[in-house]
Amino acid sequence: MSVAKAEIKRVTTHVLRGMKSRGEKISMLTAYDFSMARILDDAGVEVLLVGDSASNVMAGHETTLPITLDQMIYHAQSVIRGVNRAFVIVDLPFGTYQGNSTKALESAIRIMKESGAHGVKLEGGSEIVESIERILSAGIPVMGHLGLTPQSIYKFGTYTVRAKGEEEAKKLRSDAHLLEEKGCMGIVLEKIPAKLAKEVTESVNIPTIGIGAGMHTDGQVLVTHDLLGITKDFNPRFLRRYLELYKAIKGAAEQYVADVKSSDFPNEKEQY
Repeated sequence: MSVAKAEIKRVTTHVLRGMKSRGEKISMLTAYDFSMARILDDAGVEVLLVGDSASNVMAGHETTLPITLDQMIYHAQSVIRGVNRAFVIVDLPFGTYQGNSTKALESAIRIMKESGAHGVKLEGGSEIVESIERILSAGIPVMGHLGLTPQSIYKFGTYTVRAKGEEEAKKLRSDAHLLEEKGCMGIVLEKIPAKLAKEVTESVNIPTIGIGAGMHTDGQVLVTHDLLGITKDFNPRFLRRYLELYKAIKGAAEQYVADVKSSDFPNEKEQY
């Protein structure tokens, strides 16, 4: 059954909660630069995530851990300049909020003041509740992130599906309710069983955004470079590639090289 879409001039936390209550799905994609942000905003994506995945797809690191707060602010500044409608959330990078709520607040304030973003995202539940409370006390919207939390990759040791066992699933349910109770505006649910994601989504009043969490969350998020096929070696089950830009861009660059070497480019019409 299709759900009528309301005309939205500017996406806000209020708008996102309204979408959940109407059963209208929320689209979310990552963005790290002005040009891509403008395209995605024009396409009607409701939420843009300036993800710490920039550490992987923009900087080439194996994990999300190396990216710094200054680098996240730089990417967020670039994205904000390309946006007129979307709600922009920025990941707090590893080391800027775990175990130190004062540092967490300072980090979030820097992001908001220096980039103009609309909110921040933190990975974890009860372990980081003090940091969440401090950030929320400043009036900064916070999105939670449960399930697979890439900043904890060395703790887990693997990127496999989380919360398959009842003990971990019970904690995830508890954390989801805790995040809602503390005032988070939404929760990303990453790589957990679809049945559990459905249960959590139906039990909270704030939007859930899934990635590898099945069809029953309130919205979906993907890394844009994966969706567009710019990355080529990452092929999880949950990923749908809408384009194969790696091959297309490589082919265009190869043709350019050939045209330059053969003196086909530039031709007479392409010079002054």
